[in-house]
Amino acid sequence: MGKIFKLTFCLTVIAAICAAVLAYVNASTKDAIKAIRAKQTLDAARAVMPSDVEKVAELAPGVEGVFVGLNSVGKASGYAVRGVDHAGYSGDVVLMVGFTPEFKVVTYKKLEANETPGLGSNLTSENFVKQFSGKDASIPLKVKKDGGDIEAITSATITSRAVCEAINDAKTKLETILK
Repeated sequence: MGKIFKLTFCLTVIAAICAAVLAYVNASTKDAIKAIRAKQTLDAARAVMPSDVEKVAELAPGVEGVFVGLNSVGKASGYAVRGVDHAGYSGDVVLMVGFTPEFKVVTYKKLEANETPGLGSNLTSENFVKQFSGKDASIPLKVKKDGGDIEAITSATITSRAVCEAINDAKTKLETILK
């Protein structure tokens, strides 16, 4: 009985030390990770804006992931909005989507997606992404199997649907903020 107590005590002490170290590392890196994610989000917003954008700013301070692109005279010439769909093949698909003021899709950039390598990971392939360029986002985007005009990625229809829904989500957020 004493041997079991001794082993249990040792394992408890080791687990407590490991938990304390993990808590310390988490607390000390939280702000750095938050800053890196904010920079990645802003970089993605810049990447999906129309070409005449000179300055990117938050559209609605306090609303995360919504940016306006201003041209040389300070007029809004594009928007970048974070869109999410929770029904990707392997979880959430999170995109930064660029729009013109007329709600036409410029392009999108993947922020998060853990789709199947070689299949769903093709959501960033040039051939798939360019299908969305110039699409009128006021009409919900859908893959051809669902009555839309987006050609799904071969063997990755779920991922293709998730991309369409993430773009639709971004457009809905933008409309809500602009009203």
